Amino acid sequence: MTQAVVVDQAASQLTGLLLTLSDRLLLVPNTAIAELVAYRNVQAAENSPNWLLGQIAWRDLSLPLLAFEAASSDAPVVTEGARVVIVNAIGGRDNCRFFAVLIQGIPRSVRLEPSLSRQADATLLPLELDAVSLDGEVAKIPDLAALEEKLADLKLI
Repeated sequence: MTQAVVVDQAASQLTGLLLTLSDRLLLVPNTAIAELVAYRNVQAAENSPNWLLGQIAWRDLSLPLLAFEAASSDAPVVTEGARVVIVNAIGGRDNCRFFAVLIQGIPRSVRLEPSLSRQADATLLPLELDAVSLDGEVAKIPDLAALEEKLADLKLI
């Protein structure tokens, strides 16, 4: 009996990644991120919104690179010390399997317990689905599908 309980508890735990942005933390499932890469050689996009930084080369692909905080709240973009996460697209578009998001630092892996507490009093900005409390920090859960849709609206994917 004890072994079955341990297996059930392990199955109910998920692993997430905390992504540090210039003004907030994002929590995503670890399966949402394909790879972490250095910020490099961004081909600037002309006549584009401030949240679209341009295109970045990754594995023989050219991916749109965006700043989440600028897309959700028009916050200034900070590229100094930045890194890039390659996000697995979830929209089911044949021509878009990945896009890139600017972050600060290295993502931290966290175990998500079933008792994860929702931060009900947190202010949610556009592109944020919810907020949770993790070890005393508030992490926002991004709406990756809506972010992908913003790229589709610009005909980038």
